[in-house]
Amino acid sequence: MTIKELEIALLNSYSQELCYEKVRNYWTEDNKTLGMCAITALVVNDYFKGDIAKIKVEGISHYFNIIDNKIIDLTKKQFKSEIDYNDYKIINRNDLLTEDTKNRYQSLKEKVIKELLQRIDQEIYQCALCKNLVEKFPNLSTVYLGKNNDIVLIGEAPANNGWRKSHMLWKDINGKILPSGVILQKLFDIINKDIFETTFLESVKCFPIERKNLKTCSKNCKQIMEKQLEILQPKLIITLGEFPTRSLLDFKFKKYQEVVGNIYEVNGYKILPIYHPSPISPKSYKGNIPIFQMLYEKQKKD
Repeated sequence: MTIKELEIALLNSYSQELCYEKVRNYWTEDNKTLGMCAITALVVNDYFKGDIAKIKVEGISHYFNIIDNKIIDLTKKQFKSEIDYNDYKIINRNDLLTEDTKNRYQSLKEKVIKELLQRIDQEIYQCALCKNLVEKFPNLSTVYLGKNNDIVLIGEAPANNGWRKSHMLWKDINGKILPSGVILQKLFDIINKDIFETTFLESVKCFPIERKNLKTCSKNCKQIMEKQLEILQPKLIITLGEFPTRSLLDFKFKKYQEVVGNIYEVNGYKILPIYHPSPISPKSYKGNIPIFQMLYEKQKKD
């Protein structure tokens, strides 16, 4: 992702209710960046790191970013005058997170994530790499967004009659929880989490007509999956099965059980492979219990 791509997503996400309260009544569609500097600087910092800086402009506090010693100010157009950046001060991002700013920032971040993911979905729908190997779904979201993205579950590939058609994750078209969902929720109970509040995506984005095509399709979709993860920024990725695990880990392994239950750090992500929760797998529940007990103990320490 580039700064420009993020800027476009931000502009499409701004709204009057996200504007700083003291200037909210002056916000218009023609001046979308008005009152957005603090929450914008926080979102830019999430994706591109660097520092957040503060300066006085026209008598009010204005926030922007310093990335690789360059000034990145995506909300400067709200001011009529040119900005003199000579006297800026670097601030701690936590100092910006008052209750009001934190709530507006979280709302903006959610909108930006949806906007960025929607663009990826358009890319997926136009993709022709797998050609006759897959059945494409209607141009709907390929990511199920949960309550937050601290944990992201990655499955192998969508089922032809799965959530991408039913629009109900882990449920059939009648709203009944699927056997895999039942098993996974029992495991998530150990860490006091709800699978229906957990972000989910698949390593393969379309429905593979034959399972033998999973390897090829997973390889073709890898860059797409990486883009989605870059947007989501999960603290922990749990991979359900072999294909998403092979796509993400930066080393080869012979048997899947060699990596199951271990946490690997790859490209800034923590990746935890588990046995697939399908009841077809003999280790879908009992084999995963020690892994989730380990996660629970880590939660208590953190």
